[in-house]
Amino acid sequence: MSDKLKYVCLIVVLAVAIYSCNTDENKTEQKEVITTKKSTDKLVTAPEKKPLKLLTDRPPNLETPLKYFLQDFTPNDVFFVRWHLSNLPTEIKADTFHLFITGNVKNKLEFTLDDLKTKFKPYSINALCECAGNSRNNFNPRVPGAQWTNGGMGNAKWTGVKLKDILEMADAKPDSKFVSFNGMDAPPLKSVPDFVKSLEYKHCMDGEVMIAYEMNGEPLPMLNGYPLKLVVPGWYATYWVGMLNEVKVSADTFKGYWMDKAYLVPKGVRNGNETPDSLAKHLIPINKIDVRSIFVSPEPETVLTKGTITEVQGLAFDSGDEITKVEISKDEGKTWEMTKMDASLGKYSWRRWRYNFVPKSAGEIKLLVKATNAIGESQPWHQWNRSGFMRNEIESLVLTVK
Repeated sequence: MSDKLKYVCLIVVLAVAIYSCNTDENKTEQKEVITTKKSTDKLVTAPEKKPLKLLTDRPPNLETPLKYFLQDFTPNDVFFVRWHLSNLPTEIKADTFHLFITGNVKNKLEFTLDDLKTKFKPYSINALCECAGNSRNNFNPRVPGAQWTNGGMGNAKWTGVKLKDILEMADAKPDSKFVSFNGMDAPPLKSVPDFVKSLEYKHCMDGEVMIAYEMNGEPLPMLNGYPLKLVVPGWYATYWVGMLNEVKVSADTFKGYWMDKAYLVPKGVRNGNETPDSLAKHLIPINKIDVRSIFVSPEPETVLTKGTITEVQGLAFDSGDEITKVEISKDEGKTWEMTKMDASLGKYSWRRWRYNFVPKSAGEIKLLVKATNAIGESQPWHQWNRSGFMRNEIESLVLTVK
């Protein structure tokens, strides 16, 4: 990537797709897109990206096709895209960009990209980035919002600077309580709140929260937050602010729409669970990723051959307590068999599991999968909340055997 990165307007690139999504004919297609069938997925090509599933065009939200999860690290050009505000910069110049550190600090600072790369010790971590609404399409009863299937996530090696090192250089004051993060995306109207997220100061000083300038050894793609992205290992991607240019330390509790009104889940309830007829009254900001597993291969609609070995594989992950086992069931959960797990890529990464399946008879077969982590957390049979967040119920895969 050159020092001057030009961004081709997404509206131009997706013009044909956007037009077709607004026709009456495609309203029927859209209903089919949100089923488990992959044949009706609408794929579009965006800047620096291979074809991805289109969820929304303004702001751009694009989902990774399942086949790319056969790779341990999700390639940058197929990494999912998630934005909340539609006004994105059309050009960011590396030589004029600055990151500002302000607020409750003794030394207000500003850094160029080169400063971050030369004045601090580089830090790298492998971590899963997962949208809080990943798999919302599978909620039952259905809930409103972008209808992600399982592709609203990606695993990458992130390289940059520990936030702890930056805050220490700024000499944050001892009474600091929260740190807020703002990016260069902007609201389309004055009535729309700016997308600003916050973390407790002590969390920011844990030595793992970081500001990344590289993703899988390359500069971040524009649509994934170039030039800087906040990385919060083990937490949902709503905190991973892209195009980051302002970090503000506060001695008070941070107040803002995207922390106080949006991205809330039931307090003290595992899996963010509630029921439609008994909504939780006490809500808190969403935070850690729940333990979960998914199927990657074979994909839905795959036809298997009776008596032939088929490798079933998928991914399991949690907030960093580490996955210790993944189990498969072929009889609706009456019995479970252990899968074989690949070597760990790091506690904040996903972990690949494999199972050799030999179908013994023709017909339809349903497989179930569940993961368990080191502190004994596993997956529920059913999980639901009003916002379609944190889906982690036991996953199923229906296949045909001939």
